[in-house]
Amino acid sequence: MSGELIALVTGYTGESGKALLKELIKNNQFKKIILVGRRQVDYSDNEYKEKTEQRQIDFDKIDDYSEAFRGANVHYCCLGTTRGKAGAEGFRRVDFDYIVGAARLAKQAGCKHFHLLSSQGANSQSLFLYTKVKGQTETALTQMSFERLSIYRPAMLMVDRVENRAFESFAQTIVRNTVQRVAPELITTPIEILARAMCFNAFTKNQSGIEILDNHAIFRLAEQQPFLPKDT
Repeated sequence: MSGELIALVTGYTGESGKALLKELIKNNQFKKIILVGRRQVDYSDNEYKEKTEQRQIDFDKIDDYSEAFRGANVHYCCLGTTRGKAGAEGFRRVDFDYIVGAARLAKQAGCKHFHLLSSQGANSQSLFLYTKVKGQTETALTQMSFERLSIYRPAMLMVDRVENRAFESFAQTIVRNTVQRVAPELITTPIEILARAMCFNAFTKNQSGIEILDNHAIFRLAEQQPFLPKDT
């Protein structure tokens, strides 16, 4: 594989996606980042303008946009919502239907390494909707036979959101002042740590098959210097 990669990101307007995009932009091993989403974003930073290509699609008609998923060898999927924001049906549509559809088109387009942002506790047999759907999505992607599939299961994401989630903000304040100071890897994942781990993982030594990275693995990966492949 060449030392320069082309990444494709879905879910780049969410907090996790924005943090990841920031890492990809500053990493000179990525020569281009394709952004696939439902709306155009006006970036003021010249580096963003020069290094990204935006492709707009309708996720509800995703099969009509197979061309949008072409041209990348690494796909990062940060798509996601909440039941509180989208309702039970809307949550499943985004966190299962959209993600599985994007993964299917990525595979058809020749993607070699698919990165899925999942969640701690993901389990297809769970009694709770959130963790159950996350687990079902993971299961669906593991059956697609990607050359390499990396699944990230962070704990509580520590991020200052643009949108107001009063309870989440309160919970994060409590955690920051207690658990995070004593045991930062126990139940929290700073958004920058997650983004760095996802970016660096594209350059780890060749692996194949499926890898599930729990919170501790995410922290360890973020601490490493990325392995930069040599041109072949």
